[in-house]
Amino acid sequence: MQDQKEIRVEEYTMKKMVWMSIPIFIELFLQLLVGNVDQIMISHHSQKAVAAIGNANQIMSILIIFLNVMGSGTTIVLARFLGADNRQKIAETCTVSIFMLIILGFVASAILVGLHRPIFLLMKIPQDILEDACSYMSIIGFCVIIQAVYIGFGAILRAYALNKEITVISFIMNIINVIGNGILIYGLFHLPALGIVGVAISTNISKGIGLLLIILVFLKKLGIRLSLSHLKPMPMDTIGKILAVAIPSGAEGISYNMSQMIVLGVINTIGSAVGTYVITTKVYVGMAANVAYIYSVAIAAAMQVVVGYLVGAKRKDLVARKVWTVQLVATVVSVGLSIGLYFYSDLFFGMFTSDKKILLLAHQVLLVEIVLEIGRSINIVMVKALIATGDVKFPVICGIVCQWIVAALFSYIFGIVCDLGLVGVWIALAMDECVRGLIYLVRFHKAKWMNMKTV
Repeated sequence: MQDQKEIRVEEYTMKKMVWMSIPIFIELFLQLLVGNVDQIMISHHSQKAVAAIGNANQIMSILIIFLNVMGSGTTIVLARFLGADNRQKIAETCTVSIFMLIILGFVASAILVGLHRPIFLLMKIPQDILEDACSYMSIIGFCVIIQAVYIGFGAILRAYALNKEITVISFIMNIINVIGNGILIYGLFHLPALGIVGVAISTNISKGIGLLLIILVFLKKLGIRLSLSHLKPMPMDTIGKILAVAIPSGAEGISYNMSQMIVLGVINTIGSAVGTYVITTKVYVGMAANVAYIYSVAIAAAMQVVVGYLVGAKRKDLVARKVWTVQLVATVVSVGLSIGLYFYSDLFFGMFTSDKKILLLAHQVLLVEIVLEIGRSINIVMVKALIATGDVKFPVICGIVCQWIVAALFSYIFGIVCDLGLVGVWIALAMDECVRGLIYLVRFHKAKWMNMKTV
């Protein structure tokens, strides 16, 4: 059983956060592969299928963000209760979180299965990839409930720093997904070649097995009893604490992904005019960008747990120094990786395609991506730091305003009006990230969060 003794504040050094970030990084990288391996493997079957999955994943990410922020809210609130050594609230928070994520999972599944076609039409998706996108989404959407519950248990394990276990599960999920894709895409072992439908089926199977494994780890490692008795009467205070973190950050996340749908609509319009290779390039560059900033997400997630613990232990005086150090590390890593991807873009994208138009356009976009990663690394760290310290509303309001006025509007202006195409869209995205990053830096430096109440 996991030792739940009080952790000393002094143990949360920078070295400790780096060690915490490594399994989180591996876990995130493996989770990223679960989504991107579909596009990587299908790229050798059909370039248009890559564009179809890219559009489908943009819709799915909008609903999945609800689930992820609920998980993030759970992790932060649990970290605070651990810091305060409130064991009764720990069990209650875990039960409430899983219950709420089950409900949200059902709602998300209903939306994805029932409304994906009209949403695709609003996004101006080209007709030659519409049916593939609908087929993929119809299957993936049914199993969002599985991912919802997985996120819930993962959030609980993460609050207890059981990141290694989550990493192993993610690795197993990826192996199953890769094997399933190989069998179902190409029709091995005398099975029919299902193409993009096989990708969706394989992904659902891997996520189902992952859920079973993470539940087993939860039962074995933690002495927490999930019970409906924790919901009678409904613990509105605990629900309120989770939602106080989840809803504002969720609003920012939903706004971001909605604005990205508008951006993708702009890219689809460009693609309809000059060719779907533009949409495919966007998908590939997005995969490269994920490689660049994923460690920033990992170390920021480790930092957020530490900050939550320090807040619960009433040691806010230690927060700022840790956050600034993490910020430096995140920016150096993200920008360094994006520079490397720019200089070796043909080698990287050559693994997926030999289309010279895609390779040239991707190289041009990655030059802008270097600047974009400066702003994005700041946003990733600062938003998590502000939320963990209780300064939740400001990053939400700032994010929503900038995402629509800067990212969405200027994507249209630069991409279509100025006829800069995908490069123009990326310039607008870089502007959005850098403007928000500068604002968040100033906000954190002013330290208004020092006087804000949390748990």
